[in-house]
Amino acid sequence: VFSLFRYLGTGQSLANLHFAFLVGKSTASVIIRETCVAIWNALHAAVMAQLHKEQWKEKADVFQQTCQFPNCARAIDGKHIRIKKPVRSVSQYYNYKKYFSFVLFAMCDANYSFRYIDVGSYGSRSDSAVFAHSDFGKLLHDKALDLPEHTTLPGTTSPAMPFVFVGDEAFALGENLMRPYSSRGLSLARRARPGFNYRLIRARRVVECAFGKLANKWRFLHTPIHLKLETAISAVKAACVLHNFVRARDGYNFEDSLTHSLHSHRPSVVRGHRQGAAVREQFTAYFMSPHGALPWQLDAI
Repeated sequence: VFSLFRYLGTGQSLANLHFAFLVGKSTASVIIRETCVAIWNALHAAVMAQLHKEQWKEKADVFQQTCQFPNCARAIDGKHIRIKKPVRSVSQYYNYKKYFSFVLFAMCDANYSFRYIDVGSYGSRSDSAVFAHSDFGKLLHDKALDLPEHTTLPGTTSPAMPFVFVGDEAFALGENLMRPYSSRGLSLARRARPGFNYRLIRARRVVECAFGKLANKWRFLHTPIHLKLETAISAVKAACVLHNFVRARDGYNFEDSLTHSLHSHRPSVVRGHRQGAAVREQFTAYFMSPHGALPWQLDAI
């Protein structure tokens, strides 16, 4: 166990663990794999439990208080985890940044805790493809998540708005998934759309902060992972549940961190549908209205 936490916390090589704990490199690898699997099995259900309607609403209220984005259920994003060259499927793990990686896709709440992760997709895949093939993406597409009923935004009486997830431009726009407007055609003369982008970025930044906190606490993520692919995936999953466990124990009131070594996906052109566009326009109008505008938002655009 000590060798595992030495590895997760420092990213030391198996050779260093061999000399520090007087165990063989293959033995250290087995210890890391088996212990990470045990940690995931023990903590996953407790720290990433599925939510019911009231819990979704409670978490959305926190987004409203901290990020001023009402009806926001979660922030989503994907990051590259750098690895050594895999034995098989080499080209599929080779990403556009010219190194080997797999993807950590995460859904994060306003307290910087991971509420869903999908680990191990090919590094060559886009965020939208990883999201679409994930269990969460399928549940959202099939409207099988236990999200609250549509509700009006604060200070308004209509229309009733859905609860949404916020992501970057790599994701497809949908009724329950908001992404920013394209930067093309935006100007200060048309402040409404930049205003929406500003509010969405404020909400989406929590997942960036969560990745930063994850990498800065579990520093093996700062360097390429020199483990077998299956072991590397187990180590990342264990780090994510340990991240949640520590945050629940230590609380949420410490300084945010945006510095990390996890690389974002390159945004790709993904089209949304009309219903999603209509929802985004309604949010845009609300953020520029007397009920939804922030005193400083125009200065920040």
